[in-house]
Amino acid sequence: MNLLADMSFCNVIRFLFFLVTFRLNEGGKLLVVPQDGSHWLSMQNLVEELSHRGHESVVVVPDVNFHFKNLDQFTVRTFSAPYTKEYMESMIKDYTDTLFEERTGLQKAMYMYDRMVNMRKSYVAVCQNFLYNETLINDLETFKFDAMLTDPVLPCGEILADHLSIPTVFFMRAAFFGVDQEATQSPSPLSYVPRFFTEYTDHMTFKERVKNFLLRYAELIMCRIFYAPFAELASQFLHREVTVVDLFSRASIWLLRYDFAFEFPRPLMPSMVFIGGINCAKKKHLNQTE
Repeated sequence: MNLLADMSFCNVIRFLFFLVTFRLNEGGKLLVVPQDGSHWLSMQNLVEELSHRGHESVVVVPDVNFHFKNLDQFTVRTFSAPYTKEYMESMIKDYTDTLFEERTGLQKAMYMYDRMVNMRKSYVAVCQNFLYNETLINDLETFKFDAMLTDPVLPCGEILADHLSIPTVFFMRAAFFGVDQEATQSPSPLSYVPRFFTEYTDHMTFKERVKNFLLRYAELIMCRIFYAPFAELASQFLHREVTVVDLFSRASIWLLRYDFAFEFPRPLMPSMVFIGGINCAKKKHLNQTE
């Protein structure tokens, strides 16, 4: 596992090295727009390593958060969040209290969609506060960044990257509704790649394949509905028509925090790179028991 983590980390650094435009005797300037929670805990290792190698990282976070701690080695910019920490804690507690209840695959999908829609309202409001903070945006424009590193699960960073006209590196576990496959035009053969929540294997009966096929098209519909507020916000901010797929399609590199050891194999595009194991960069030894 340690070797996997080391190899994954090298892949990350290698791709970012080629992506970022370096000036003589200077490191690159990287704009980091992370997501709170476990998303940041994984990304933080990479951003710290880049800083150690002489690159300037500017991290933009909301003033109400859970895990954006120990950021002294970075340049940090904050903006106001439209909620309190107590509200976030109550929303997370409500989610975790019902997470492990027994449900069918369809019930799980509907439950997750309902929870995501509730959370989306808060994140759209956060994104609005971020993008329409003129002082902050003007300040970020002065940095002349070489690239952006972001977790695109909720695509606020992509909107800003488009505004700044800089390339984007996605650092992610997965995208909702398979939008990553659609945005990269990556083939996903429905006859042997089961959709999430189906609990099927890569050996499906004809009936299961039909259900798998229908679920994929249901995902396409739900994707448009779920991301519609972000597409609308992007269209207003960028002053042109922007679709969900447009936001995800502009990524230069997709750093995927998994591998086919735990996923069903499927075709990938050249810009999609596995970095499964990067979470193990910082490890804690188990206590020995007698």
